[in-house]
Amino acid sequence: MDFNVPKEITKKIKELDEFIEREIKPLERKNLQFFDYRREHARTDWENGGKPTKEWEALLQEMKKRADAAGHLRFALPKEIGGQNGSNLAMAMIREHFAHKGLGLHNDLQNESSIVGNFPLVHMMWQFGTDAQKEEFLPALITGSRRIGFGLTERNHGSDATYMETTAVKLGDEWVINGNKRFNSGIHDATHDLVFARTSGEPGEGMGITAFLVPVTNSGFNIEKMDWTFNMPTDHGSIALNDVRMPGSTESYLGEEGDGLVVAQTFLHENRIRQAASSLGAAQYCIDKAVAYAKERVTWGKSLSTNQAIQFPL
Repeated sequence: MDFNVPKEITKKIKELDEFIEREIKPLERKNLQFFDYRREHARTDWENGGKPTKEWEALLQEMKKRADAAGHLRFALPKEIGGQNGSNLAMAMIREHFAHKGLGLHNDLQNESSIVGNFPLVHMMWQFGTDAQKEEFLPALITGSRRIGFGLTERNHGSDATYMETTAVKLGDEWVINGNKRFNSGIHDATHDLVFARTSGEPGEGMGITAFLVPVTNSGFNIEKMDWTFNMPTDHGSIALNDVRMPGSTESYLGEEGDGLVVAQTFLHENRIRQAASSLGAAQYCIDKAVAYAKERVTWGKSLSTNQAIQFPL
């Protein structure tokens, strides 16, 4: 196995670093309240369920606008929608590198914003969407004029998603959806929610789950509360679906009827490897800081780094 970093990835990372110093760091320094000890309060609208403040969202949008103009934001997307067909290897190495630099406007693990967009839902739409769906959602999902939440987890089901209790039943020319979702990602400002519901089969079966594209304005679709997390603000919510009606046509769902988990796995496969790479980079950043401090700090006349109890975990 060749562990050498491909030259084109090294070149891209250098290009991104230069863009960060030129365009993003100055913007970050003008808005330090979102990155220093004030960050959680500056980013969080506590009186609005703990959602992100409009000011924080506006800053993220400006970052993405600049990254898109520079040709970086869509790096991993297909060329047909303005991307560069960036590989998963390249994305993993870029995300690790960004996190290793430390958190900032260029890359933030709290909401996965980055100058190189993740866009798992764009990949899903490109792969599974009908022509009409692509016309509505692409490039709207990239520019932000359309936003789709991800509703897979439920109050009683997480990793055991095949046992979900949310159902969709065909009544005449409509689907009727009932159930609940929890930690529904991106729901704070979503125009639609990708709701996974069982349409056939038995609990525990992989087939028979369908991914419905539900407008959040539909009657019976209710955000009961925002799910507060350890790191605020939150874009995750608890959803109740009570007799939510959708047209019986194929435009109501993404992919084929009953193949919803295939759609879901596309999201997870695109997202999880990059999250893992980001976690690795963040861990290395923390280790680097700990090592530097251990060398700098002197107690009892010697550096902390000379103590075995400090050396072993590092």
